Amino acid sequence: MSKKSRSKLWFLVHSWLALPIWFFVLIVCVTGTLAVVSQEIVWLANPEMRASKPSDDAELLTYDQILAAIKQAEPKAIVESIVRPDESHFALDVDISYPDGRSVAVYVNPYTGVIQGISPSFNFRQFTRALHGWWLVPFTNGFSWGWYLVSFLGLPMLASLVTGLVVYKRFWKGFFKPTLRFKHGARIFWGDFHRLSGIWSIWFIAVISITGTWFLIQAILSDNQITISSEAVVPVIARDKVPLSAPGVPPPTIALDDAINIASQRIPGFDVSFVGLPSNAYSHLSIGGRGWYPLMFQTADINPYNGEIAATHLLSDRSGLEFVTESMRPLHTGDFGGIWIKLVWFFFGLLLSMMVLSGLLIWSKRTALATLHALKRSSKATRNPTPANPIGALQAETSEGK
Repeated sequence: MSKKSRSKLWFLVHSWLALPIWFFVLIVCVTGTLAVVSQEIVWLANPEMRASKPSDDAELLTYDQILAAIKQAEPKAIVESIVRPDESHFALDVDISYPDGRSVAVYVNPYTGVIQGISPSFNFRQFTRALHGWWLVPFTNGFSWGWYLVSFLGLPMLASLVTGLVVYKRFWKGFFKPTLRFKHGARIFWGDFHRLSGIWSIWFIAVISITGTWFLIQAILSDNQITISSEAVVPVIARDKVPLSAPGVPPPTIALDDAINIASQRIPGFDVSFVGLPSNAYSHLSIGGRGWYPLMFQTADINPYNGEIAATHLLSDRSGLEFVTESMRPLHTGDFGGIWIKLVWFFFGLLLSMMVLSGLLIWSKRTALATLHALKRSSKATRNPTPANPIGALQAETSEGK
């Protein structure tokens, strides 16, 4: 075998070895696309997640009313947290525990306070996000190698975006004169589709690749005990500040709605969406929600006995670096603006998955054809070995010409 033939053979082996990488990228893109709307898929399949109105004019219950309804239905239940999803058609997510040590998450109707069902610890939403984010590899000591493997894809994805724009000269013409030929064969169609979808997805590919790369950096920083957060550690309530009460009777606390009003007056534009109730007599009441910037949450820790705000973590407290890094996750998942933002992310995620599939089809067809031609040449060379003398070579060339 000549040196040139050996080089082509190794190139073909190299091309076929890339097949698992292509499929890995495709699966990551598809699972990420499903993860964007996984909560909505579970909502469609599980009626217990739905916030059904008892009447057209029904109003949302306050947090105190929700607590009272849960206590009435489950007198022994201890409410630990209440989360109000961004979309009003979802039931509340409430974590409760019992004196015997059981802890469950339940769906609560925000209009009636009725417990509609128990949330499974691992449903389709958790499955798709775990499969996409870290390939279900468990976290044993720090971030799993699955997380590193998936987040590393942000680097070649960003590189492919840059090289694609360099290779495709005057790519901006695709915005004004899109070309998608249907009648010129599969190879031409998938090539046009790959280029056209890539042009219209430039912004989305940039967002996904940059935020994916941040997840890699985040894991490296966390596993090396490096933090860039400015959030302070809130001290527990001093013992002498806890009101005395009779044995077995919890100290009197302010109403939950009053605490929310106090935080809302202190923080302009504070849209409370979750509360964490004190876990013991020395814990604060935690209140959180979005502000004017939808990609980040603000929190306030309040003394449950007198309503004093012990600590806050507001948008104004963040550094410029924190504004960037804390925006990465919602930008990656599209989970910051309700169903319409999710649908945009889902559409472009589907388009990105089709881009990878079209690239896979183009690559596989080209590699398969090159392999077929190489096998034909090898078979032909075996049947017609090259003669060792010039006269034999001349006779072979003459016979081939005939």
